[in-house]
Amino acid sequence: MTDRVPVMCQLSLGHYFLNTGLPPHRIWFTSEGFAEALVTLQRRYRFDGILINLPGRPADILDEAVSIQKTAKGELLTWRNGHTTLVPWDDNASLLPADPSKPQRADFDTIDPDKLDGLDALPGYIWNTYHIPTLAGKARPGPLSEIPDYFYRTIDLVRAAVGDEVSVHGEVFSPFTHFCELFGYEAALIALLTDPPKAHALLDRLTVASVSWATAQARRGVDAVLNSSAFAGGSFISREMYREFVTPYERRLSDAVHACGVPIYTHTCGKIGDRLDLMVETGVDGLDTLDPPPLGNVELADAKRAIGDKLFIKGNMNSVALLSYKTREEVLAEARRCLRDGSPGGGYILSTACSVAPRVEPWKLQLLVEIVEESGARP
Repeated sequence: MTDRVPVMCQLSLGHYFLNTGLPPHRIWFTSEGFAEALVTLQRRYRFDGILINLPGRPADILDEAVSIQKTAKGELLTWRNGHTTLVPWDDNASLLPADPSKPQRADFDTIDPDKLDGLDALPGYIWNTYHIPTLAGKARPGPLSEIPDYFYRTIDLVRAAVGDEVSVHGEVFSPFTHFCELFGYEAALIALLTDPPKAHALLDRLTVASVSWATAQARRGVDAVLNSSAFAGGSFISREMYREFVTPYERRLSDAVHACGVPIYTHTCGKIGDRLDLMVETGVDGLDTLDPPPLGNVELADAKRAIGDKLFIKGNMNSVALLSYKTREEVLAEARRCLRDGSPGGGYILSTACSVAPRVEPWKLQLLVEIVEESGARP
């Protein structure tokens, strides 16, 4: 707990790659590397929380790598199964399948919602939801319901390092994100229009994966769970579609996490100003990002008046502008704006609207706790 407004930014993986001195592949592919990166930058920036946004990794996963080469673009890993992974020096890793002619994602027209075995064999889905080539090396029956032991490893390492002094948060992809990653975003959005009943049936099944991993983290001892529903904003789906295809499934997720005695909050990027009330209806305890214009359409003072008595809010600092700022005064002015509009009455966490970009200079983030302490703003 803190006697000032908490400060906690979500950092991009590229930011960890550039600012911890650890090899990118070690951060991405080992629980120990990622835990070290998380704790290192939390201590440097004095953040009040840590977001663990990758599941733990199998201890022997790098034994499956035939080679790890340094290239101009990043580290290139070649796996025994023929896949390759490029881990850029400043961006998220990407999987290059051995045989790109094979299906990378599911086909909406042919998939049977009642027979979802074999999802692990779809690299596009598994890679983009769990960020590893396979789940324990074998196919599972339907959406992930039994959590592999190694998934918990990073949580355990971070908790051992920080104890109860720092709020430790887990992350899970929302049912809607699972749906979009299963088919690819274009195909998924079209499916909502062409066959809503089937889309609902699939969202119902995929909610199992979100609930399983979220509640597993809650039971493991995280202090909060972040529901990552990044692509459910106004740039992708309408308010009406949000009410139909997002709200009921995220409500199930919230109820399940609350049953474990842990709070849950949602991260949605872009234009959400027209659906804040619907996001409240999902039962979450807080909202993250709240992108300001022109990145989104949320004026922090308006959001505070509309929902500030119902849940906590986090974010609204312009993430792109932070990348371009050259002076201390520019950073402080943006932070002061958010504190002015977000902190009255409590329930505000100072943060960038979305992830801190890879090449944001560390000195800018080191100012945030300083300005909160100087301001005297209370939680």
